[in-house]
Amino acid sequence: MSDTTVATTEELDKYRRELTGYCYRMLGSSFEAEDAVQDTMVRAWKAIDSFEGRSSLRSWLYRIATNVCLDALSAGNRRARPMDLSGPTPVAQAQLVKQPEITWLEPIPDGRVMPGAGDPAETAMGRETVRLAFVAALQHLAPRQRAVLILREVLAWKASEVAELLDTSVASVNSALQRARAAIAAQAPAESDAADPLDEEQQALLERYVAAFEGYDMEALTALLHEDATMSMPPFDLWLQGHENIVGWMLGVGDVCRGSRLVPTVANGSPAFAHYHPDPEGGYSPWALIVLELRDGKVAGMDFFLDTPRWFPLFELPERLEA
Repeated sequence: MSDTTVATTEELDKYRRELTGYCYRMLGSSFEAEDAVQDTMVRAWKAIDSFEGRSSLRSWLYRIATNVCLDALSAGNRRARPMDLSGPTPVAQAQLVKQPEITWLEPIPDGRVMPGAGDPAETAMGRETVRLAFVAALQHLAPRQRAVLILREVLAWKASEVAELLDTSVASVNSALQRARAAIAAQAPAESDAADPLDEEQQALLERYVAAFEGYDMEALTALLHEDATMSMPPFDLWLQGHENIVGWMLGVGDVCRGSRLVPTVANGSPAFAHYHPDPEGGYSPWALIVLELRDGKVAGMDFFLDTPRWFPLFELPERLEA
C-alpha cells in the first residue's frame, strides 16, 4: 500500500465515527449503520481521484452516506420500539410474541457514535439525538425529511449546504424541515435527564437500581421507578407500563431473573447494564442488554434487549461472569 493510499484512508477514517452516528439516526440499526459507513468509505476511496474539491471532504462523504442510506430505506422498512406498535399490555394478559428482527430499533454503544472530548453543547446534542426515543421518532419521517432534520437540527448545517447535498432548493429544504419538525412534535419523544457525565444523584440512583435488581427487592425497585415507567423486551412485542404491571411481570414470568448480576455500560447516550443470568453450570451467562431512561431523578424506562449473541460482542462485554 502506497503512502498516498495510507494518507487517503486515514483522512477518510477521521470521519467514520460521526458518519456512523449520522447513518444510525437515519437507519435505526447499529449494524446497518456500520455497513452503510463501510459502503460509504469504499465508494469514496474508489472515487477519490474524481473528487474535485468544490466542497469539503466532509460534505462529500456526507453526500455519499446520505445516498447510501436513502437507497437502504427505499424498501420502506421502518424500525420501531414495541411501544410504537401497540398499547401497553396488562400483566394478566401478557404474552411473549416474537416479531421479525428487522422490525426493531437497535441500541448502539456510545463509543461508536459519540465524538471524544469536544464542545460540551455539541456533545450534549449528540447524546440527546441518539436516545432510543428520539431515534424512534425519526423513523416516522420520510427518508429525505429525516436527512434534512438531522443535517439541519443535529449537525447544524446551513440550509444552502443541505440543498447542495440533496440537489434541491433552499425552499424545498426549509419546507421539508418544517414538516419534519411538526412530525417529530406529534411523536413527542419522551424527555430524559442529561447523563454526561452522571451527577452524584444519578450515580446514587443507579447504585440503588443495581442493589434492588440484584437483590430482587421489588419494593426498592418500585421506589426508583416513575409511576408511568415502561418496560420492553425486544425481540418480543410486549411492553408493560406502571408499577403493578412491571412488578407483576418480574415476580411472575420474569422471576427467572432472580439472582442476576449487572455490569455497567453505556448505550444511546444513556446508562445501560449488561444483565447476566445465573447459569445452572455455574457462574452467570448473558441474558439482556438493559438501556435505562432517567427522568427527574427516577427511572422512566427499561428496555431489555434480549438478543445477547448480537449485542454483547458489539458492546465488548464479557461472554460470561464467574461465580
